[in-house]
Amino acid sequence: MSDPSRESAFVKRETRRAAPPLVPEIRLHLADEAMDLWQATEADLGRTGLPPPFWAFAWAGGQALARHVLDHPEIVRGARVLDFAAGSGLVAIAAALAGAREVVAAEIDPYARAAILINATDNGVTIAAPDVDYLDHGAGGFDVVLAGDVFYERPMAARVEPFLRAAQGAGAAVLFGDPGRAYLPAAGIEPLAVYDVPVPRAIEDRDIRTTRVWRFI
Repeated sequence: MSDPSRESAFVKRETRRAAPPLVPEIRLHLADEAMDLWQATEADLGRTGLPPPFWAFAWAGGQALARHVLDHPEIVRGARVLDFAAGSGLVAIAAALAGAREVVAAEIDPYARAAILINATDNGVTIAAPDVDYLDHGAGGFDVVLAGDVFYERPMAARVEPFLRAAQGAGAAVLFGDPGRAYLPAAGIEPLAVYDVPVPRAIEDRDIRTTRVWRFI
């Protein structure tokens, strides 16, 4: 069982507050080095084989999607919004700042959930981060579903695409940000916007990633 107080203390101890380059309105607890933080997380729990600390970085897809939501607040204004695979909570925070009625950040990593709640408080917004696997639970009841950078590996993409399409089929508006990851759907999508996103070399192989906000067609 996770310990929210320990996880919150870990997030604050191992990260520093910084603004993602494309979304300077928002400040997050971010890490400088992925491997050092990954090892620190394993040491904190006393076991190995944990998932990477995705929550500690502002990924290109999330930055682009957050920018798009802030620049087009009508997408989420007054809506019940799910930020799927929320990571740091960047997109969820953007949705809340843009006027969403309610925002839920979906994350299965307890350190991510701790980071999301800390980041939400720091940015003056309220976000729920329940211990729920929405891939099993479904996205029923949400008006908008947002997902940043979720097509980075085959097993994840194989579950996420039908989940997102099902949400759209149930009436939700679904948008996702992606910088050309290997498992982005090859068909049935169209771009809404494109951004050149500065990204850290700690997580990418270049300084700028051209990133699109997509929807299903």
